[in-house]
Amino acid sequence: MSILIREVKEDDWDQVNFIYAAGIATKNATFETKAPSSFEEWYGNAYPSCSLVAVEGTTILGWCKLTPVSYRNVYSGVGEDSIYIHPEAKGKGIGNLLLKKLIINSEAQGFWTLEAKIFVENEASIQLHKKNGFKVVGIREKIAKRDGVWRDSLLLERRSSVIGLD
Repeated sequence: MSILIREVKEDDWDQVNFIYAAGIATKNATFETKAPSSFEEWYGNAYPSCSLVAVEGTTILGWCKLTPVSYRNVYSGVGEDSIYIHPEAKGKGIGNLLLKKLIINSEAQGFWTLEAKIFVENEASIQLHKKNGFKVVGIREKIAKRDGVWRDSLLLERRSSVIGLD
């Protein structure tokens, strides 16, 4: 399997959207209940070098992106990651490849802290993040509703060992 990790581009939208919709359908990936209608809406204010796809041939196996946690300048080195894997590519290490590259790219952009908010039931994502240096810093009890049901999520953080040490 020859997998390329590269920056996402607008031409990737159909496959990225399919993967996102598949994640939404699990009801354990996001509070969202429908995928955005366009690449621009999905991409939002994500950081270009930290918005990646894993590609094999012409098939996108997964994607990740990093968005700001706040617009306040003091949090400019803190980002929240999102990562989604194609249903047929789960369990093949794609998430690990994407997250490792995201970490490298984010540190090159000056990020000292990455955070993830993950439903407590999403054990695969929790383990992926822990494997890549994230630590659980808290549980967000009944933080929001999904399909009318209050859900809990874990807040995980990863502090860089090369950025923000001073």
